[in-house]
Parts: sequence; structure tokens; C-alpha cells
Amino acid sequence: MINTLALNVKTATVSTYQILKSSKLTWIGTIIFAIVTLMAIFAPYLTPYDPISQDPLAVLQEPSALHWMGTDSYGRDVWTRMLYGARISLFISVVAVVAAMIIGGALGIVAGYYGGRVDMMIMRVMDIMLSFPTLIMGLIVVAMLGASMTNLVIAIALTVIPKFARVARAPTLSVKKRENIEACYALGYSDIRIMVFHILPNVFGEVLVIGSLWIATAIRIEASLSFIGLGIKPPTPTWGGIIREGFNNFLDAPWIATYAGLAVLVVVFSLNLIGDGVRDAVDPKLRGE
Repeated sequence: MINTLALNVKTATVSTYQILKSSKLTWIGTIIFAIVTLMAIFAPYLTPYDPISQDPLAVLQEPSALHWMGTDSYGRDVWTRMLYGARISLFISVVAVVAAMIIGGALGIVAGYYGGRVDMMIMRVMDIMLSFPTLIMGLIVVAMLGASMTNLVIAIALTVIPKFARVARAPTLSVKKRENIEACYALGYSDIRIMVFHILPNVFGEVLVIGSLWIATAIRIEASLSFIGLGIKPPTPTWGGIIREGFNNFLDAPWIATYAGLAVLVVVFSLNLIGDGVRDAVDPKLRGE
């Protein structure tokens, strides 16, 4: 069974790769996101400055050969803080979305598979969570738990879980009626075995599409929470925190908020390109099948 699952995953991966290979925009998005990620990982090797150390003699300096993106109101190099801020912003967003993908996807599959009262209870809870705007839900959770990296991950994950649950539930309702699933019932397979090895592979593609798109949304949520003061506390750099500081000094140093805002824009744009490509790859209708 495991060998068969591995073969199916490998075949799907090769097919998806071939389809994605023909999409130039998807590759552009992938390259942009990979470059930003690598720059964040190797940040210590790309700048000689410390992201936290202050220099009173270099306050609000314009972009120059010494400081590529200028300095902020504490004399800190903006380029350096952008690199280290990318680490935190990307880490929080990716971890939150992956956690939401696992939890929400599992809840959606369970709800669709069992149906009845189980489906009603799970989806009603998801509906209640969906009734709150994304940012408001994040605000509530962070306000209750406090501002920290862990709490930000929890806040963002809670806003995304209902999305994954709905996306995973819909195909599960149709997949569980297929002949191969009925054959599994006849052979006495356990519910967990059916959901993991037979339903999950058919649902994973749609969940993955939402995941790639919601990483972009998670980055915006993190930046928004940091902008209003509910993110990681200063002096730790985050893109939202840099935008907030730049906004406070926009008339004197417009480059601070501008560069940070462009960074968020570029990453969100690249993830949208990736999401569109993955969607085209996993959707048979868009592939012309």
C-alpha cells in the first residue's frame, strides 16, 4: 500500500512538474520567492551591520553606497533590517499556513468522510470562525494571548484553518463515493487508512493551491499586525514593524516604508504567480483533460 501511494505521488509530481515547466509566470514567481528566501537565510553574509545596533551619528541617512536603503530613526541600516525581517516574516507565515493546512485539511476530510452530525459540528465551528474578518480574528487572538512569535503563528493559523477545512471537505464528499473507496470498504480497510491513503492524495492538490495563496495573505496579516503594534516587539525587525516606523518618519525618510512595502508587494506577487501555476497544474479542466 505504501509503495503504491509513493508511486502515485511520484507520478503526480512528475506530471505537475512538466505542466509547471511550461508556465513562465510560475517560474518567475518561484525564482523571485526563492531569491528572497535565500537572501533571508544568508542575511549575515549579505550585510556587515547588525539589525539591532543603533548609530546616533547615522540617523535617517538617505540611500547611499554605505547604506543601500538608508538608515532609520535610530541609525540602523534598513537593508540589514529588511533581510533579517524577511526571516521572521516568512517563518511566521509559512509555519502558520503549514499548521493550518494540516489541521484544517484533516478537519475537512473528517467532516466530508463521516458526514452527518460530525460534518455539521465541524463545519458550524468553521462557519463561526469565518464570520470574523481575517484581520479581526488575528487581532482578537493576539490581544488575548499577547504579542510573540508563537502567538502570531497561532493567530494567523486560526484565521486560515476554516479555509482549508472547506476546501478539503468539498472534494472528499465526491471522492468517498468512488468505486475504489467502496472497494476499500468491502476489504475492511479502517477509516484512517482510507482517509490517509485514498482520499488525501485526491484532496491534496486543491489544499496545496490554497496553501500557496494563503502564505501571501499570511505575510500581509503579519505585516498588518506588526504595523498596528501587535506583532513582534521592537527592536526585532519585521517587515510590518519597518513599515510602521517608516510611516512615522515618512516625510523625513520616505525610503524606509517604501522599501519595506515593496518587499511585501514583491513576495505576495510571486506567491500569487506560484498559486496560479499550481492551480492550473492540479485542475484537469484547466489542463484541458
